[in-house]
Amino acid sequence: MIESKAIGTKIFKIFLYIILGALAISCIYPIWYAFCLSTSSKTAANSGMVNLYPVDFTLRSYKEIMGDLKFLNSFWISIQRSVIGTVVSLLIMILMGYPLSKTKREFKPRNVLMWLVIFCMVFNSGAIPWYITMVNYGLLDSMIGLVLCGGLPVFNLILIMNFFRNLPRDLEEAAVVDGAGPWRILFGIVVPCSVPVLATIVLFTSVGYWNEFFQGLVLSSSDKNYPLQTYIKQMVVNVQTAGLTTDQLKIMNELSNKSLDSAKVFIAMIPMLVVYPFLQKYFVSGIMLGAVKE
Repeated sequence: MIESKAIGTKIFKIFLYIILGALAISCIYPIWYAFCLSTSSKTAANSGMVNLYPVDFTLRSYKEIMGDLKFLNSFWISIQRSVIGTVVSLLIMILMGYPLSKTKREFKPRNVLMWLVIFCMVFNSGAIPWYITMVNYGLLDSMIGLVLCGGLPVFNLILIMNFFRNLPRDLEEAAVVDGAGPWRILFGIVVPCSVPVLATIVLFTSVGYWNEFFQGLVLSSSDKNYPLQTYIKQMVVNVQTAGLTTDQLKIMNELSNKSLDSAKVFIAMIPMLVVYPFLQKYFVSGIMLGAVKE
């Protein structure tokens, strides 16, 4: 009986590893394929010869991108937007989530504010009222507009609020006895104890800002103000042959739109691929502790 149970456990583990391995491959392959396509020649990319490895390896697409000032400018705009937006959003959610984590007796407007937040999450006003509001506040073609247009993700706010609510009350009571005020309690005790959920929110928020393209398109009147994803979405490679030298024509002939697009997509993925491993260890605990209530 014990041996059959052990065999069943081993079979289950093997089956589980196979499923997890397949899922891992399905996540990694698109990234690897984009890299292979971006480093392949024009003939190989256009003829569909690229699968698991680059064909006729070349870095011409990356060299072309590095000379594209508009691409580099949009890349810099996205970095600023992600960093500033994540800091601003995190501060807003902390300042809003802490009082909402209290009971109605401790914070009387709690229920009213919570209903307003949930209502705004469920019933979105739509793109036109949102755009009119942004225009009236003068937030077009500005970094402030790109940051504030998504400054309060309600789902992330609820995670933070529930995490704060599950922290031991003894910590705050001891701090009050020692003479600490609300600001000292929040930033001296609550925030340091909330690293898992805050790291998870940083990951969600930064990825959201980095990948968002529609708001950048609507709030920017020219491509010089586009974030990276908006630039990639709108970019169409138009080859102008007039006035080019023979060497330039040869280079442009060897470049492929597929290779260029794949190089842009691959470069756009790098920042999030670099940041994610440092925050991944907090991801599961932050989601589990912030999604449930005692």
